[in-house]
Amino acid sequence: MIPDIRSLWLLLALLVLAGCATTRESVDLPVLGDWETRSEVLANVRDWEFKGRIAVKAGDDGFNGKFNWTQQDDAFNATVGGPLGIGTVLIESDGQSVMLTEEDGSKTVLQDAEMELRWRYGWTIPVSSLRYWALGIPDPKVPAAETELDDNGRLVRLEQSGWIVEISRYSEGGGQQMPRILSATNPDTRVRMIIDRWLFFGR
Repeated sequence: MIPDIRSLWLLLALLVLAGCATTRESVDLPVLGDWETRSEVLANVRDWEFKGRIAVKAGDDGFNGKFNWTQQDDAFNATVGGPLGIGTVLIESDGQSVMLTEEDGSKTVLQDAEMELRWRYGWTIPVSSLRYWALGIPDPKVPAAETELDDNGRLVRLEQSGWIVEISRYSEGGGQQMPRILSATNPDTRVRMIIDRWLFFGR
């Protein structure tokens, strides 16, 4: 009996150590003193995530649910939980193509993510630029028609890719002020996000 107990404790210790080894520690961002610094630093963060909530309204269609986003280099995965009738969906990209995984496990490669999400569900989200807008900076790959900053050099309004992006509140994330409440609106759709938690990871 004694060897069995010792083996059990050894197994538990190894499991704890394995769990600790795979847990990543978050880091603080450097000081984001002005708009130029903020834009440069945030455009170059490569490993981060946020957890929050999302509300989407498109005509008579829409939903409220949980929304988690993880970014690693140019790859991301976005979990959208709560859309009425479809449950949780996963939108992910390896930096080249975008894949949709529905609640039943079926997978579809999206050629035009925004258009195909609208066709499937009646609503869409700005998949290609959201990684930048959530950080509070314009998408550097697309011209911005208008950029408005507050007195602290933080983005409060942006017009880009046919969307109007407005950040109405900032709060602490990674030791700096990061977007807390953000909306993105185009003529057909309004997306509102509340970001509850930011995590940034070093390399």
